Amino acid sequence: MTIPLDPKFIPKYVNQLVVPSVFKPFVAKEPSTGEVLSHNYTVFITTLKQQLLPPRFPETFVFGYEGIIEDGSCSSSTPGPTFEAVKGIPINVQWVNNLTEPHFLPVDPTLHWANPNNIPSPDPPFLDFPPGYPLAQSPVPVTTHLHGGEVRSDSDGGPDSWFTAGEEKTGPSFVKSRNNYPNQQEATTLWYHAHALGITRLNVFAGLSGFYLLRDPNNDIEPLLPSGPFEIPIVIQDRSFNEDGSLLFPNIGVNPNVHPYWVNDFLGNVIMVNGKVWPNLNVERRQYRCRFLNGSNSRFYNLKLSNDQPFIQIGSDGGFLRCPVELNEILIAPAERADVLIDFSRLDPGTKIIVTNDAFAPFPGGDRPDPDTTGQIMQFTVLDTPPVRPVRLPPILNNIPILIPDAPKQTLTLNVVREETEPGPRELLLDGQKWASPTSELPQVGSTVDWVLANVSAATHPIHVHLIQFQLVSRQLFDSERYLADWESLNGKPPLQHPTIPLDVEPYLIGKPIDPDLNEQGWKDTVRANPNEVTILRLRFTPQNVGSGDSKPGQNLFPFDPTFGPGYVWHCHILDHEDNEMMRPMKVVSGPIVESNPQSCCEVIVEGNTQLVPPALNNATISHSNTVFAEIEKVCPEKVIISGFLRKSITYTAVLDSGVREENIITNDLPFQCIIDREDANENDSFMITGSTVLCEVFAKTQNFGTHPVTNEQVAFRFVEKDIIKVCVKKNPSSE
Repeated sequence: MTIPLDPKFIPKYVNQLVVPSVFKPFVAKEPSTGEVLSHNYTVFITTLKQQLLPPRFPETFVFGYEGIIEDGSCSSSTPGPTFEAVKGIPINVQWVNNLTEPHFLPVDPTLHWANPNNIPSPDPPFLDFPPGYPLAQSPVPVTTHLHGGEVRSDSDGGPDSWFTAGEEKTGPSFVKSRNNYPNQQEATTLWYHAHALGITRLNVFAGLSGFYLLRDPNNDIEPLLPSGPFEIPIVIQDRSFNEDGSLLFPNIGVNPNVHPYWVNDFLGNVIMVNGKVWPNLNVERRQYRCRFLNGSNSRFYNLKLSNDQPFIQIGSDGGFLRCPVELNEILIAPAERADVLIDFSRLDPGTKIIVTNDAFAPFPGGDRPDPDTTGQIMQFTVLDTPPVRPVRLPPILNNIPILIPDAPKQTLTLNVVREETEPGPRELLLDGQKWASPTSELPQVGSTVDWVLANVSAATHPIHVHLIQFQLVSRQLFDSERYLADWESLNGKPPLQHPTIPLDVEPYLIGKPIDPDLNEQGWKDTVRANPNEVTILRLRFTPQNVGSGDSKPGQNLFPFDPTFGPGYVWHCHILDHEDNEMMRPMKVVSGPIVESNPQSCCEVIVEGNTQLVPPALNNATISHSNTVFAEIEKVCPEKVIISGFLRKSITYTAVLDSGVREENIITNDLPFQCIIDREDANENDSFMITGSTVLCEVFAKTQNFGTHPVTNEQVAFRFVEKDIIKVCVKKNPSSE
């Protein structure tokens, strides 16, 4: 029987901070010219024992990443070794899942998760963990996401692209395990981490994360910054331990009669930095570059130096800020990064400085951290070395383009689903929709769009969007209670069974918009959306390095096709939220196909999962009917914007437990939007809309989830359809 380890019995600053080792690539070159074509790696996902706690405490069993490092040896660790990437040189990584034993943390099969054995969700009363449910614990599915990377979606490591050991079983979006990272974006601090559906929180907590540092040899700022031993990547993660050194993760859910093991916010009582608990770093009397990463599941950190010394932030998630920003404290949410300069040159030898934390947990409505435990992060000890004054930085670090929206804004909500009689939430949602609901975020490549996020929950959610770096426009208070009441009057209580009807936030706003903090006025891929606030993000679906006004809807400037493959996601980066429905698919589309006037048409691909409630017969006839509903949203001199939805009706026959066959009809409404260029459109024109659909792909065999208990026939659970909607608009004869 394990006994929890009291964090106050763990001595601090005995461990010395370890800088993660660096992967060594195989360099592929053009034989005739010697030009470097790519850096190639093979990285294994494995298990190991590592000394996380101070000496004399037992080692800890963890998951880690393994590969050849710079000295030529093979190394495995958590965090994993660092990728040192160079702008313009692509990287190929062959990810190998070597996890052959059952998961040592509690996999909750009542969540929508990877589920490699296709086991049905159990009913209460649930089994205790350990042992839990053996068919959920093994095999262990993994996939790895390069967080913040501009990559094609089949290399994105999305939640449904998981695979088990030997790739014996794979997820519905799995294409390949060798991922390509083009490295065409700005130099910055990226990171890689596990991302399998429904168990991201477990796999990251177990150890699956690491740094990916992208450098630009042509950047003018880099030579002015501390480098080599004076540049320190620092990932902060909270953990809890047992006395035997093992990791302690909750195995009783916040609502154990609904989800036996899932909790909405894991908050550890011990702070770990670079795989060492409460470490010390000896520093020379000079400036250091600290690349901070919040790699925790749920905990926010508000970092300060115990001597009240200011520091300078020079970069955020997506690269250098426009200007250096002097700060006395910095708040970082899970997945956010902060590139910071700390000057030790004026301090006396022997000075000890503690990096402290006073962020509420859960944030922002929880408790202050214990000043003796989670209120401390790490320690710097100043050595007796000659002082070296820092180089003066120029006032401008980066030319960040001004983004101008050219697509209709999207209003989206951040929701929590709970019952008043239960102690915690059942699930958390984006825009009232569950993960499996039809894709509703369909941005056009090259377009720039504002996402208006109305947070009607009590938590701050760090929202992360895959594929791109974006910009934070503003935050503003709003009457969230009245907005939620009106939103639910319009849509019903979530989770919704229909496309969300957006509700404009304008009538509910309070006061004036609040500009982003100075250290948020750069490229971001993760941003804090606070409760009772509307947060506006400006997303441009084009590469970072494209100048202001140099992209337009329908124009692909990425070095790859972002419309290819399974698509991307956006989600809350509190991993416990992400694992219980607070994540949505996002599919980049190429945009309208323009035909000549007087009639113009556009085609929009609409995707969606249709859930068949088991038991549904595998050999039963399944019939389809599709109807288009569309209306003109806006008419401009140059274009007509059409919005609508495709109503899909699925008819199938099910078998009840009694053996009686019963006909069922499922109806899904899949929203779409398209833009038609029309040189002859005028403000007062009237139009006719006609619509047709072409079914282009059906997985009609379904996925089998076992046999019916009475008839012993195979039963089906799900099938996926993809439709092309062709919508045409033409002037009414009376208006011509």
